[in-house]
Amino acid sequence: MKEVINMAINIRSAKLSDIPLILKLLHEVLEVHAAIRPDIFISGTTKYSADELTKIIEDPNTPIIVAVNDDDEVIGYGFCIFQTIDQQSLVPSKTLYIDDICISQNYRQQHVGTKIFDAIKQFALDNGCDAITLNVWEGNDNAKKFYEHMGMKIRKTNMELMLKK
Repeated sequence: MKEVINMAINIRSAKLSDIPLILKLLHEVLEVHAAIRPDIFISGTTKYSADELTKIIEDPNTPIIVAVNDDDEVIGYGFCIFQTIDQQSLVPSKTLYIDDICISQNYRQQHVGTKIFDAIKQFALDNGCDAITLNVWEGNDNAKKFYEHMGMKIRKTNMELMLKK
């Protein structure tokens, strides 16, 4: 049983000084995905570099919500992207796409993810979004259960036929 750490969890926007800890978490989440889909994800890498994170943090269309502990150290994040639909055949909408959520292994099962998700939900409402969307990799059952617990429902299914092994 994991020890519950008694601390305040604060939610805020990511800062450039958070990049080293965000990179550490990016590595953690990539290893989860690499274990599920080694045919897609390369173990030992991260989704973004420090330079790419700088650009993301500075871009208002790609907000990053972070959870920090009492020492203002990042213990979880939620990467988001504003998306708009303006096609003739679809109802116009503005969504906040969750590109990635990760909670440090040391802080899982302590409602940090719920606090990040709730903050993302409020951020989406405050910015006039109609919905929050995301993708979950098949086999990432813990993430899927978490998002369902947060009230999310399947919107569409992305299927594949592997041609190379």
